[in-house]
Amino acid sequence: MKTTVRLALVGDYHPSITAHQAIPKAVELAAQRFNISIHADWLATETITDDPASLSHFDAFWCTPGSPYRSTEGAIRAIRFAREQNKPFLGTCGGFQHAIIEYARNVMDWQDAGHGETDTEGRLVIAALACEMVEKQGSVTLLEGSIPAKAYATLEIEEGYRCRYGINTEFQSALAGQSLKMVGHDAAGEVRAIELPGHPFYVATLFQPERAALKGELPPLVAALIQAASI
Repeated sequence: MKTTVRLALVGDYHPSITAHQAIPKAVELAAQRFNISIHADWLATETITDDPASLSHFDAFWCTPGSPYRSTEGAIRAIRFAREQNKPFLGTCGGFQHAIIEYARNVMDWQDAGHGETDTEGRLVIAALACEMVEKQGSVTLLEGSIPAKAYATLEIEEGYRCRYGINTEFQSALAGQSLKMVGHDAAGEVRAIELPGHPFYVATLFQPERAALKGELPPLVAALIQAASI
């Protein structure tokens, strides 16, 4: 097990964002749990280039809330690197949304895949939710045997959100036909968590599990990410 983990926090840090307040606390709690050092660096999206050398020294990636990002392409580059290089990856809220876009573009070859918040043309795989989840709690049912189910040690969880966008139901069946796995759904059956089988650790959630850290609790998925990165 590694004694030091280098974690890339992909996103445009702003101290007023609740999730950004929670993330350093979650990282600190994980370091205490596993008795390791975690060097977490915020990567502003507009600074992320196509040069793999700029990302290769990181052990894990966390694409954080706070979209729209200053550079959609920068965020997608980091997500693609983590997916293709088998680096442990967690995407939360905006990270979930952009993980879907990255997969649609680079695996499904939907080069016009976009986000309903920032794009007006193409296949908007991310669209406005039927019901906004801004500062709301919601129940999520996890797929048995999935990474999130193992992390939480239960199939029924309650988590907090701050989002207005999720997977466009028009494209959900096409996405579900890929190797990408839908592993968490809300009471209405809408997708709230995904994972990528065959990858060492690749999970994304529309909810913000990091918020547990504000109550002094280590978020299970953050623990699972760090554990995967430290192997």
